[in-house]
Amino acid sequence: MRSKAALPRFASLLCLLFLPSVLSSSPRRQWVLQRIPVVLPQQTEARPTPQFLNEARLDVASPCDPECHKTAPRPSYWDLRSLLAYETLDSNGQLTETAIGIYGYNPYSNTSPAYSSGSSGKAERSHVRRKRQIFGHDGRFSIAGQNFLLKYPFSVAVKLSTGCSGTLVGDRHVLTAAHCVHDGKNYVKGAQRLRVGFLKPKQRDVQHSPIYLPSNFTNHVEGGPEQYSPPANDKMKFQWIRAKRTHVPKGWIKGNANDIGMDYDYALLELKKPHKRRHMKLGVSPPAQRLPGHRVHFSGFDNDRPGQLVYRFCWAGEETSDLLYQHCDAQPGASGSGVYARMWDGRRRRWERKVIGVFSGHQWVEKKGTSQEFNVAVRITPLKYAQICYWIKGNFVDCREG
Repeated sequence: MRSKAALPRFASLLCLLFLPSVLSSSPRRQWVLQRIPVVLPQQTEARPTPQFLNEARLDVASPCDPECHKTAPRPSYWDLRSLLAYETLDSNGQLTETAIGIYGYNPYSNTSPAYSSGSSGKAERSHVRRKRQIFGHDGRFSIAGQNFLLKYPFSVAVKLSTGCSGTLVGDRHVLTAAHCVHDGKNYVKGAQRLRVGFLKPKQRDVQHSPIYLPSNFTNHVEGGPEQYSPPANDKMKFQWIRAKRTHVPKGWIKGNANDIGMDYDYALLELKKPHKRRHMKLGVSPPAQRLPGHRVHFSGFDNDRPGQLVYRFCWAGEETSDLLYQHCDAQPGASGSGVYARMWDGRRRRWERKVIGVFSGHQWVEKKGTSQEFNVAVRITPLKYAQICYWIKGNFVDCREG
């Protein structure tokens, strides 16, 4: 039975859900349609079979802090071709490496020219964290019950058998973090027989909550300030689908990358069969200053809440061309989640959520003998959009606008 202490939280949340949108003084943020460059595979060669030596690490370490990333040399055209080359691991253990060509891209232009106005590339600095991966009060929501778990956008979150999270971005494609399948030197244990889990409640054990929320709850919860705790007797289970192949950019693989390999901490999984759920579209990451409320959102499977889908939203802080530093509360297991924003699509005349990044996780930076901590997401740049979209669609024609 739900405790009485939870009732005030729900009362506040219900009041927020029915606030009219006209009360918002911020302008309507819109997705800006832009021309996307072309990333095409050119030559594929067989590589030695991986050894699958180590367990997946659910955190990321880098010697480079935000200032280091900002001052790093801009990669040349040839650097980008090397970084965006990729490996493909099939479920039978076969490994290939594919060289790519880049067309219609100026490496000396802004990363996202359509969003260039109004962005200085700087934002407020992150505060020093006092508790690992949680900023003060834990602002995460645990989502429970079939009405929410199976409702978009929560339904696009999936769990990987290596312990990470992922996001549905196609009929049979899952976007996740590269470190969930590859440690930078080799593929991790379980990468060859990788499975993707879809969370569903066990109907016979679910007792319905006495509090009823409106059917459009998911359209409003992304602005809610209160935490929702699920009934303790909700029991969940996963339905698993095997991955057919995995794509990882060479920029992540340390044998080819520089110290800033985490710029390419993303991977795409192709499932052996369609998942039959609605997926979330990809989008080019706008500057943090152009996000509604400067906020980002994502849902994942944090290890400290086993069997629960955890949603959070937070202020987006510092950013570089490839990375977004933010204040989202998270724990290991959430890495690989798709970071998304909800903005107005002027062409379709509707609100649209799009995945604009991949949550890389909690980052430790060793600098001058001291340790600094950040929560980091890899931004989807036009080139990354072109690459991931090609992996999904199999052609570049359907990937020219993002």
